[in-house]
Amino acid sequence: MMRFRGARAHRFAESPLLKLRLQAWRSRLMALLILSCFAVLLGRAFYLQVLNNDFLQEKGESRYQRDLEISASRGRIADRNGEVLAISTPMKSVWAIPADARLTPEQGKKLAGLLEMDVKDLSRKLASDKTFVFLQRQLPPEVGEKVAALKLPGIGQNKEYRRYYPSGEMTAHIVGFTGVDDKGLEGVELAYQSQLLGHPGSRSVIKDRRGQIVEDVGSIKSPQDGKDIRLALDSKIQYLAYSYLKQAIIDNKAKAGGAVVVDVKSGEILALANWPTYNPNNRERLSGGQLRNRAVTDTFEPGSTLKPFTIAQALESGKVRFDTIINCAPGKLTIGSATISDAHPHGALTVAQVIQKSSNVGAAKIAGMLSSQQMWDMFDAAGFGQVSRLGFPGEVSGRLRPWKSWRPIEQATMSYGHGISVSLMQLARAYSVFARDGDMIPLTLTKQDALPLGSVPVFSQQTAREVRAMLEMAVQPGGTAPKAQIPGYRVAGKTGTAHKLEGGQYANKYVSSFVGFAPASDPRLIVAIMIDEPSGGKHYGGDVAGPVFAGVMGGALRTLGIAPDAPLRAAGSPPGVQVAQSGNAAKASPAKEKL
Repeated sequence: MMRFRGARAHRFAESPLLKLRLQAWRSRLMALLILSCFAVLLGRAFYLQVLNNDFLQEKGESRYQRDLEISASRGRIADRNGEVLAISTPMKSVWAIPADARLTPEQGKKLAGLLEMDVKDLSRKLASDKTFVFLQRQLPPEVGEKVAALKLPGIGQNKEYRRYYPSGEMTAHIVGFTGVDDKGLEGVELAYQSQLLGHPGSRSVIKDRRGQIVEDVGSIKSPQDGKDIRLALDSKIQYLAYSYLKQAIIDNKAKAGGAVVVDVKSGEILALANWPTYNPNNRERLSGGQLRNRAVTDTFEPGSTLKPFTIAQALESGKVRFDTIINCAPGKLTIGSATISDAHPHGALTVAQVIQKSSNVGAAKIAGMLSSQQMWDMFDAAGFGQVSRLGFPGEVSGRLRPWKSWRPIEQATMSYGHGISVSLMQLARAYSVFARDGDMIPLTLTKQDALPLGSVPVFSQQTAREVRAMLEMAVQPGGTAPKAQIPGYRVAGKTGTAHKLEGGQYANKYVSSFVGFAPASDPRLIVAIMIDEPSGGKHYGGDVAGPVFAGVMGGALRTLGIAPDAPLRAAGSPPGVQVAQSGNAAKASPAKEKL
């Protein structure tokens, strides 16, 4: 055996491979490569530990140190009298660091029960490869306390806020609401997002191996709460508008409706109500119809509520006077291949009676005395075809086509509110030209401490007061809106009844409206009412919208303590003559001109 091993060793020693010698440059190259690798490693170590140690420091701190956000409270929204409409209430959000959240099945079951989550959903979130996940947000504080009592590894909590709306559905469309991240999504919450939203703070903390916070380190950045917003809205008047509108829609079996109340002196919006509405505190199963702020975002053909503007332009241009006679017989007027008709045929009417009786034929004949550009300029000056610049989400401009494209029949129909579309907010603002002696001011959602600037003249004082007298006649016996009368107050306003357009054709459906102001001797409030598709047997604006106006306006005047002015009118005297005698309208000319 020993002899065999010796023979084998002898053969290996004589192997030609062992007799080969490596060339000297190869060994040197190998040594150089090894030294180069060591040099690179030493350079990298020097760079990380001396020149740029932030990286390693950050990686190390990430395992035990974390920056937590401190939520800021969103600003409150209140009405003009300080009544809170939106406020943030403290809540808890439960979060997890998945890498640290090693829960036993029993712990996971308890946590899922408190968070009202499915165990599988909780497990899926805890298995995430993210460094931070929210498990549940906006939980009641008492639930947060129960979660904290479990002392689970990798599970923590933040303080955040949830928006609460004390007035609920009554102010939903004007106040709006926020999302789960406390950002405004609708209404004033969205329009004033930058002012209401606060700036969150932060704090740095150290956590132990179980993921629990053991101490604060470094400085704490304090959160900055958002600014409060004081709206022009008056909650008492808002309640009146909401209640009367809702009841009218129910009584008339209508599809929807809107109401706006504006302060003539300041341009403040004291109420804005829509129906259907929703509860912003519980927004489950909401439909688009409930969310729509119809007074601002929807347009409709205003019908006869536009007649005063056509007549005001004719008065301003000197084409007619207060008592100029317009022949409206036989209640029809043919222009080209189209025929315009009155709901109730009339004979000869004065210009004032064209408003009082709401004659389409009379309005169309008066429009024929004007050029299309004159009418377009007047509509544009009154704010039609342009947004109201409230800053409200979804504001629409309506539809006012360029005057060069108007045909004679289109100019005639626009004189009584067909072929043009407006929003209820636009209509309320436009009527301020008659309530304010011919000028118009910007509308505002917020309470104003001083009278507004930027008054825009539209008509002369003489024209505005004459039309005001005509509008007062429309509410008196013999007019189209006696149901809009308010005991103790003189009222001026105009009804509107318009067919709805569906598929480019007028359908047997209506939009009923009424816009007016009071007291007529010194107007303080404008109230605009729109009822969409009444189907309870009535559809005229005077029957459907007029009573809503009376209820809202009467209650609002009494709420504001505005003195009655009805005794100023002499018994039996025509409203137009009385207004002239009281100095609020120009005296009607005795001259008569038949046209």
